[in-house]
Amino acid sequence: MKREEFKEVLCKECLKQNIKISDKQVQNLEKYKNLLLEWNEKINLTAITDEYEIIVKHFVDCLMCTKVIKDEKRIIDVGTGAGFPGMVLAIYYEDKQFTLLDALNKRLIFLQDVVDKLNLNNVHILHGRAEEVARKEEYREKYDATVSRAVAQLPVLLEYVSPFVKVNGQCIIMKGDSVQEEISISSNALNVLKLSLNNCFEYVYTINNEEYHRNILTIQKNMCTPTKYPRNYGQIKKRTL
Repeated sequence: MKREEFKEVLCKECLKQNIKISDKQVQNLEKYKNLLLEWNEKINLTAITDEYEIIVKHFVDCLMCTKVIKDEKRIIDVGTGAGFPGMVLAIYYEDKQFTLLDALNKRLIFLQDVVDKLNLNNVHILHGRAEEVARKEEYREKYDATVSRAVAQLPVLLEYVSPFVKVNGQCIIMKGDSVQEEISISSNALNVLKLSLNNCFEYVYTINNEEYHRNILTIQKNMCTPTKYPRNYGQIKKRTL
């Protein structure tokens, strides 16, 4: 896909969702796309390699988080993978600081290459397991928001992400069309972790006449996370909240 075609498609798809995007943001997302495809030949970063689908399923989908992000300045992407949604949002918001956390170091080497090639000054790459990093004083309850996409079922994910957020901050969680089922099994986790569901933002995008129904949950943190959480991986897996 040539540069002008990439710009035309990205701008058209953003317009469909009422997302404003600048030339600089378009240029950086194109560079990110090129690096993603280049690195994907060496390590498994994404199963989506069609450029049009990358634009819609990765970039525009992640940019839908702009509908719920407000004044938050420090944001952590827990389980960032190839940088979705954190890297896309860092490219969009130059005035916000992003930490991209993942347990797989080779993904983070790729993300650091993106940071270096795009000269991003608002991204910190962090290697570690969420349940271990969240117990460290320099990261616990230090963020205005967390963002996550396709990491784990909601009760498990809430235990991973909520300890990072300040009181009155929010967990922004991207989910597919089965979100109501996950919400229905999360009441205990919400209660134990001192959280409340604020809103479920629904949206749809279409590729080749097929509709994809997506949701973004915004979950508020009302009190400090009890010190016993997050538990270690074995405990979380054995007994989900």
